[in-house]
Amino acid sequence: MLVKYKVETRFAVFLFLAAILCVTSYAAGPAPGQAPAGQTEDAGVFGVFMGGKRVATETFSVVKTADGSTITSDFKTEPGIDLAHQSSELALSQNGEIRHYNFHEIAPGKSQATLLPNNEFLMQKSTANPTDKVEEHPYLMPASSVVMDDYVFVQREILAWRYLASACRKGTTGALECPVKQKTPMGTVIPHERTSMLVNVEFLGREKTQIRDQERELFRLNFTSDMGEWHLWLDDQLKLVRISIPDQATEVIRD
Repeated sequence: MLVKYKVETRFAVFLFLAAILCVTSYAAGPAPGQAPAGQTEDAGVFGVFMGGKRVATETFSVVKTADGSTITSDFKTEPGIDLAHQSSELALSQNGEIRHYNFHEIAPGKSQATLLPNNEFLMQKSTANPTDKVEEHPYLMPASSVVMDDYVFVQREILAWRYLASACRKGTTGALECPVKQKTPMGTVIPHERTSMLVNVEFLGREKTQIRDQERELFRLNFTSDMGEWHLWLDDQLKLVRISIPDQATEVIRD
C-alpha cells in the first residue's frame, strides 16, 4: 500500500546520491571538516550519545559536483573518551555508481582503505599502517551497492535516500508516495569490517518523537540486518535528524 506525504522530495538529489567512491590518491584523505566545491545538499554535525552522555561528534557534508556527488565525514571522540579519529570521502557518479571510497584513520592507529570498482564488482585495498604491504579484499558486490561503514552516520542518510528513490514515487500532486511496513533489502558494504550484508529498509510513515526537549513529527524508517536494528527519523526535507540503536543504548542526533 502506497501512502502519500506532502514534502520537498529532492528527487533530483536521489538520482545521484546512492553508493560509494574511488580516490585518485590512495593514501590521501579529505581534510577534516573540508567539503569539496559544488552545491551543498546537506552539511552539519551529528552528536553521538551513549547512556545520555555525548561520546563523539561527526562533521559531515553532502555536495553535488559536476560529475556526481561527494560525501565527506570526520568522526572524533569527545575529550575524556579513548581517542578515536577518522575521516572518509565517498564519491558517487551521477547515476549513483561507486567512483571511490577512501577511509583514513588518524588516531589511535594509521590504517587506511580505498574501495574501487573492479570490472563488475568492488575491490578494497587496505593497510594497517602506511608502510605496510597493501592487502586486497574483493567483494562480489556491484558498484551500485551502498557504503555503510562504521562510525560514518551520514552514510545512513545516503542509504535512506537511496531507498526512498527506489521504493517511493512522486505523485501528481507533488506528494511523496511510499509503501508502508514493507521491508526492502538493500546491498551494502562495510569496508572497516571487510564485509558486506543485506540491510532491510522499512518505511513506517510519520510519527512524533522527542529530539532533546522538543517533540517533532518526522518520517520514520527502520534498518534491520544481522548486526541488529537501527531506527531513523528524517525531517520534511528528508534530512537525517536522529538515529536510535537500542541494542547499544546509543543515539545519534543532529546538532
